[in-house]
Amino acid sequence: MTIHRGIVSSTATLTPNLVRVTLGGEGVADFLSTGIGDEYVRVFFPHGEDPTDVSLPVPVGDWWETPEGAPEAPMRTYTISGVRPDLGELDIDFVIHEAGIAGPWAARAEPGHVLGLTAPTGLYSPPDGITWQVLVADLTGVPAVMRIAAETPRGVRTRVVIEVPSEQDRLAFEVGSHVEVTWVIGGNGHGPSALGQLVRGVVDERLTLDEGYVWVAGETVALREVRKYLRKELGLPATRFKVVGYWTPIAAWDEKFAALPESVQKELDAIWSEIDDEEPEDVQMRFEERLDQLGL
Repeated sequence: MTIHRGIVSSTATLTPNLVRVTLGGEGVADFLSTGIGDEYVRVFFPHGEDPTDVSLPVPVGDWWETPEGAPEAPMRTYTISGVRPDLGELDIDFVIHEAGIAGPWAARAEPGHVLGLTAPTGLYSPPDGITWQVLVADLTGVPAVMRIAAETPRGVRTRVVIEVPSEQDRLAFEVGSHVEVTWVIGGNGHGPSALGQLVRGVVDERLTLDEGYVWVAGETVALREVRKYLRKELGLPATRFKVVGYWTPIAAWDEKFAALPESVQKELDAIWSEIDDEEPEDVQMRFEERLDQLGL
């Protein structure tokens, strides 16, 4: 595990709801991209009023810890939207919103401000030999979708469907003739997400299911329907899809989860600790079904 110290070198407004922050400096000069289109990092934000002061944790094996007596930096997870090793720079795209830590920080970010970030990890992992793929996401998944689509070989037919909050949030990006992009207005905290219906509309038995790959990212609650559809109804093996929850529409989710009775906490922990040879995607569905019952 490596903890990098990134200094904001520039910012750019991509849409009314999306801001790109470029980080540079000695702390990211040795940042090693995985080359995976949806690679993500843990981002550590300033712990106080000074935007140039971040209490960076220290690596401990594959994780990290805050040094004794040091303030704990707020942490969130974000996708890397671009890496330029020759310039020692990387980009992170932030959805702007009033609540929370990251959105307000990005809205005020200026050159010289500081963030901490871990080494990256990627989840997009299509099987060899696919002939098609479907990429579906809301605004939070746009950086990953753009990278994946740009890096996909021309021999793989790619269908992209992106749910954005407004017409102004459509982004122009270069794609080849093998990539079809559809924009849908809705969701993204401004109304009910249609991610489940969108996936059903483009992934079904009309496709040769054993030749493709499905990648979906966005609102966690909406994606529970997606996972059930792909795994239970279509019967896709876990190697043929990846469903990634990027954010929750439930206010104060962490606090509500932490406030669950100890017996319920143990019950939820047991779902993961007693999986034996069960497929992790199936365990995830059982875990999410229980969260639904708990209103989470």
